Amino acid sequence: MSKLPIFMTWLLIFAILLITFSTLSLAIPVIFNVADLGARLDGTTDSTQAFVNAWARACGSTVAATIYVPMGRFLLRNVVFNGKDCKNNNIVVRIDGTLVAPADYNVIRNVNHWIFFKHVDGVSVLGGVFDGQGAGLWTCKRAGHNDCPNGATTLGFSKSKNITINGVTSVNSKRYHINIDNCKNVEIQRVRVTAPGDSPNTDGIHIQSDGVTILNSIIATGDDCISVGPGTTNLWIQNVICGPGHGISVGSLGKKLQEAGVENVTVKSVTFRGTKNGVRIKSWGRPSNGFSRNIVFQHVLMIDVQNPIIIDQNYCPDSKNCPHKASGVQISDVTYKDIHGTSASEVAVKFACSSKHPCFEITVEDVNLTYKNQQAQSSCSNAFGSASGLILPAISCL
Repeated sequence: MSKLPIFMTWLLIFAILLITFSTLSLAIPVIFNVADLGARLDGTTDSTQAFVNAWARACGSTVAATIYVPMGRFLLRNVVFNGKDCKNNNIVVRIDGTLVAPADYNVIRNVNHWIFFKHVDGVSVLGGVFDGQGAGLWTCKRAGHNDCPNGATTLGFSKSKNITINGVTSVNSKRYHINIDNCKNVEIQRVRVTAPGDSPNTDGIHIQSDGVTILNSIIATGDDCISVGPGTTNLWIQNVICGPGHGISVGSLGKKLQEAGVENVTVKSVTFRGTKNGVRIKSWGRPSNGFSRNIVFQHVLMIDVQNPIIIDQNYCPDSKNCPHKASGVQISDVTYKDIHGTSASEVAVKFACSSKHPCFEITVEDVNLTYKNQQAQSSCSNAFGSASGLILPAISCL
């Protein structure tokens, strides 16, 4: 076979290199800097449109895209990042600066979320500070004014999948700090939540989704550090410090007659400091077809916690529409293992289960809780199960 002429060889090499570099250039992620799109770093100029424009470009990209927020303070009104028509399922929102909500809660009075992602796939939010500037709304609520809005959750995801939230700090949210609703496959890591212990309705992370993992986070707020709502399945919580706050709560459940249940929840290696509750399951005291099952609380340290271990099926805030009614939520297959520390109240373990649907398969193993360096007490009604190992205080119904 004859050899190719030298110029044909070089032409072939050039063609191969051209194809290679073209392929590589298509794979290189694109970066959209919000400052280049008009965002101001002063914390007082509305930069919402720059973020909207960055999202539109990232969504329209056929290769991986990064929305970059540089150092500085960026004032944003409420903004929705809708992924319904996105071409891209690999978008990173990398934040080195601080996002600032309007201090005047009336500016975003009638919205549920301040920063809201919906119908997205493959979005990662990395780093940054989210400043909800909630103090004005808290003052309104504490004063008991009837015209106070509910407030906007700082960061929300809905009807989304394959989500990562890593290294985010949320401070002074108007309402919830982070809300994950109707999502699948969500990983939350190295999150820090900060709000005063008396800030109303400022849940740290609220979950109503499937396949959520929460790891290595510190939450100090005025309501539940983590709240688990109806329909949550396959939730894993590990290496979390909670306090101040109301603890980690499965519930409240059973507010509605027809309601999805909660199952397959693990809470492991968690520390509670000065919280109102430790590990809690709560349901409304009224009829419902809801349930809570296969729940594990393991390797937990309590430090001056008012209610370290509690099941409360008589939840009835303001005694409206539920007093003197039995909860219809069925609680079963709940494990408490290796839980120790100090209680801030004499009753360290309280199982107040439904009279119509008693709790069953409650397993308690190696629990040691004290009150003022003395033995604590327990309270137990309508609960059945087993206890093994060192159990202090003793639990009469198991």
